[in-house]
Amino acid sequence: MNRLIILFSLFSYLSYGQELNCQVSIITNAKLEVTSVELEVISQLKQSINDLMNNTQWTKDKFKIEERINCQLQLQIDKIPAAGSFSGFLQIQSSRPAYNSSYNSLIFNFQDDDIEFSFSRQASFVYAANQYKDNLTSILAFYAYYIIGMDYDSFSLKGGTPYFTEAQQIVTNAQNSGASGWKSNEKGVKRNRYWLVDNALHQLFEPLRECFYEYHRKGIDQLYANPVEAKKAIFEALNKLVKVTTTRPGSVNLLNFIQAKQTEIKNIFYDSEQNEKTEIINLLKRIDPTNSSKYETLLN
Repeated sequence: MNRLIILFSLFSYLSYGQELNCQVSIITNAKLEVTSVELEVISQLKQSINDLMNNTQWTKDKFKIEERINCQLQLQIDKIPAAGSFSGFLQIQSSRPAYNSSYNSLIFNFQDDDIEFSFSRQASFVYAANQYKDNLTSILAFYAYYIIGMDYDSFSLKGGTPYFTEAQQIVTNAQNSGASGWKSNEKGVKRNRYWLVDNALHQLFEPLRECFYEYHRKGIDQLYANPVEAKKAIFEALNKLVKVTTTRPGSVNLLNFIQAKQTEIKNIFYDSEQNEKTEIINLLKRIDPTNSSKYETLLN
């Protein structure tokens, strides 16, 4: 079942909207002196980002208002090196609803440290497929498709592939832009946009995508109706990640998933028997050995 079929079984609404329900915020570094003119430009920037994310038709699917994907973008501006030029970092989060519950499960939480762009008064962002127009439009479109891909993957096995493919095309189009965050060999750290989507589509990360789907559909979505079986399904889903750890230890996609789920896993297993807690702790330590000490106290 794809995302829309599943959500249709959860909700019945009259109005249609775009795919994303994106909350946008912009903050400036406390040490940054910002003029009144720059504040006005930043206010317009926020509105332009909001318009692009929430008013663009990213897919061919129809989304009702309450089916839209909840997500948040927080842009922190650290530098304004020249009029109309900005740099900083972007925090991206998205979540999806749990079946038969008011609970929303965090599925993506990532900080992009390679944000540099230009923006002037009255400017707007318009995304055109297969074109590189400017850096920020491409960054925002990349994360729109990545968020949608993650959401679809949580409702159907590899359901997000078309949207990850769109995100990968944006990476390809930006290769010659000179902007950071788009290439495989930057800074010697495989945690930028290039690696996020390259990993998502790589065969070696198929166990992670299988885990992602089973964790949410067989685990999170079943917690209300059958918590015992749901917990077993979550453990079995997470166990698939051992294979990814063996082939791609410390990969950004793997760690991003585990770190996004730490609090959720703690809340799910807080009332479990001690042996069940020990099993999940040991599994998390195998998946993410660098943070073993953190998991020691995770379920206490």
